Amino acid sequence: MSRIRDDQDQTAFAELFMYFAPRVKSFLMRSGADATLAEECTQEVMATLWHKAHLFDASRASVATWVFTIARNRKIDALRKQRRPEPEDLVWGPEEEPDQADVLSMQQESEQLGRAIAALPDKQKELIEKAYFGDLSHSEIAEQTGLPLGTIKSRIRLALDRLRHEMK
Repeated sequence: MSRIRDDQDQTAFAELFMYFAPRVKSFLMRSGADATLAEECTQEVMATLWHKAHLFDASRASVATWVFTIARNRKIDALRKQRRPEPEDLVWGPEEEPDQADVLSMQQESEQLGRAIAALPDKQKELIEKAYFGDLSHSEIAEQTGLPLGTIKSRIRLALDRLRHEMK
């Protein structure tokens, strides 16, 4: 490492590369990286060794410790980058305003649905509200109301059929 650091010795770097590259790749694969990521990180690690050789300090760490620390950090950086959306995938600025025709249509459908729900028999309306507006499961509604599960399912099914018919 000192020959690379002090003299930019390419022969010494080739020897270091031949020794550490397969070990670094193996280390990365054992630590969860797939073969492609391990290969890319290994190449970056070896390039870092060449370009940052002047930062190596034998009094602080061995060559192996320094190399594998760089490898671990490169892998962490690569995994973070994979999980982060690329800037061009992010939405910049205000979101696009919806088309006014779509807004009006949705508003009319919401009003129609509100009228259809209001027209349901009270027993069905209550269960629809608990299931869809209260986010309760059929079992939770049964516990809350004391009604049998089959009754709840039947009333909800009948209510949904009526609502479907009204919304057509």
